Amino acid sequence: MKFHIAVNLERMSPETSITSVRDHTLEMIKMADSAGFDVAWAAEHHALEMTIAPNPFQILGWWAENTKKIRLGTGVVNAAYWHPINLAGEAAFLDLVSDGRLEFGIGSGAYQREFDRIKPGLDQKDSWRYMQEMLPAVKKLWRGDYAHEGEFWNFPTATSCPKPLQENVPIWLAARAPITFDYAVRHDCNILSWPLTMPLSEIETYRKRLDDAIERNSGKYTGKWSVMRHAAIYKTEEDRDGAINAVRRVLGRFGNLMMKKGHVTNGFSEEIPIEELEGNVRVDPQMLEENLMFGSPKQVIAKLKVYEKLGVDAFLYYASMGMDMSQQKRSLQMFIEEVVPAFSEAES
Repeated sequence: MKFHIAVNLERMSPETSITSVRDHTLEMIKMADSAGFDVAWAAEHHALEMTIAPNPFQILGWWAENTKKIRLGTGVVNAAYWHPINLAGEAAFLDLVSDGRLEFGIGSGAYQREFDRIKPGLDQKDSWRYMQEMLPAVKKLWRGDYAHEGEFWNFPTATSCPKPLQENVPIWLAARAPITFDYAVRHDCNILSWPLTMPLSEIETYRKRLDDAIERNSGKYTGKWSVMRHAAIYKTEEDRDGAINAVRRVLGRFGNLMMKKGHVTNGFSEEIPIEELEGNVRVDPQMLEENLMFGSPKQVIAKLKVYEKLGVDAFLYYASMGMDMSQQKRSLQMFIEEVVPAFSEAES
């Protein structure tokens, strides 16, 4: 099993210095690079301090200048927010300046609040149609002159300037629904899955969707499958409580955004008092500790072994969850020192 990392510039309150968030984020990426992680992923989100990611290519270019080997993934660009020529050029330029380290991840977006501001009138549930028109257009623009007539975009002959350094840029699709698994397998794309806080059975469902899609594709598929989870490694009760309370607060805020509830003021979403979360099964502490990649190094190794047995090719360590920055670094360091070797030894 390989390891990836996702870290957002994450600011939970105005009292937190944005420069400290900047420095912390880069330090986490450099730790993962030194430890031999395969890919670092940057998201795309808008108008929220919890996930400061207005342009993933800008973030990844910054990381490229400060890392040596780790590959750089867009996790993921929202197809509906871009024009194909713009997206093809931005992605190719990142591949150029990173000496061919681009992993191109594309998807359909997360929550309606963002669509209402960036793409008014588009229902998030319909965004997959933009992705399925966008991806072939980008790939053709990377190859050379191409004119496009589609449902969402139309343009005369153009090309991507520059072209990617890589002859075949790895493509990743964010997938949970069967239709996206089918599309990914049919076009031999890698797959990023995020089961949120749902139990292991959700990952088993994704495995079945992948297997079914492969069967419908005559058994042909050479792509990789990565699964992302919030991750926190701890050895003390204090760190355990800190991790669980942090993720509960973050999930409460995101739940509001998903349901278009609560207020967002100057980029900060309304915080739900921890006592108001009591009794909410979606943020039950026992459930979170069981379902997420939480626990001691030994417990996390055992969880990952189950993922590996299911055929997960890479685990994506999701570090951003409102946790104290010093605890985030402790957690990642323990993961690097005590969890990763259990898998590198097996591979050797």
